[in-house]
Amino acid sequence: MIKLMKSRVKSKIMWTLAAASLTCGGLAQADEWPTDNIRLVVPYSAGGTTDLLTRKVADLLQKELTTVVVENRPGAGSTVATGQLARGGRGSDHMLLMASPGHTIGASIYPNLRYDPVEDFTFVRNVINIPNVMVVPVVSPYNTVAEFIEGAREKELSFSSSGIGSSIHMSGELFKSMTKTNMVHVPFRGSGEALPALLSGDVDVSFENMPTVYPHIKSGKLKALAVTTAEASEFLPGVPTIREAGKGYGLEDFETSAWFGLIAHKSFPEEGIDKLQAALDKVMASEEFKNFLPQFGAEAGRVSGDEFRQFIESELQKWSAVAEDANLKR
Repeated sequence: MIKLMKSRVKSKIMWTLAAASLTCGGLAQADEWPTDNIRLVVPYSAGGTTDLLTRKVADLLQKELTTVVVENRPGAGSTVATGQLARGGRGSDHMLLMASPGHTIGASIYPNLRYDPVEDFTFVRNVINIPNVMVVPVVSPYNTVAEFIEGAREKELSFSSSGIGSSIHMSGELFKSMTKTNMVHVPFRGSGEALPALLSGDVDVSFENMPTVYPHIKSGKLKALAVTTAEASEFLPGVPTIREAGKGYGLEDFETSAWFGLIAHKSFPEEGIDKLQAALDKVMASEEFKNFLPQFGAEAGRVSGDEFRQFIESELQKWSAVAEDANLKR
């Protein structure tokens, strides 16, 4: 009888432990990230390049993880949304932001921001890179970068942009600084206003984003002198890089682009980062994503994690020096 009772007690203990194990396993599985919808914040208004890109990434990403909700939070060149993310708080473990050059340029122009553009964030992945293109009106007498530089050294020329602190503006300031040319910046309220002035010849040059000027290059209304990236673009065959075309003029290290990538609050769970990066690998390898890139004349991003962080740090150093030289710091 005693032996039988011991056997029953032992069996009961085994069943209890097994049930506890299953329960804990179920809870652990339920608590695995993501436990809520992912919120993907666009620091600009709806309808622009950043917004369109973010919505495509969100659409593809939720096929791999969970529902991704896109929120537009424009203001102060992306620093409003970035500052909100930096403060963290409730929901920050499921919130991402689509960062762009505004992340580093804003911090360079406004060094007294209430957040640190590196230390307050986790850098997930660079998703896409879009070249800027050095373009002149078809009526321009300049057909090469070298000819333009010589002209800008002889007289005052103008360059347009979509606004102060844009990647277009800062590309022009970098070119001006490195070539020591006399160029006047003419800012507009967006590329929609800047483009007509360029097409008409009211301004001499622009370093516009590829999607904006590509149709006008193809139609012959603008002349593409060079792309701003370190490597030539497959979408503009025969058009050199500024590095190549500007040899002998101090442009050997010139490189800018409109880059986009996902960042999160510094407290974002490590498990979430790992899952995000794995999901993004699948997204960026998909045919749908690859077929999406040509409409922007874009390339897929190449860096993630620490490499993405190092890229951000290098961008901050570059734009801080340009902002200082152009007297843009506020």
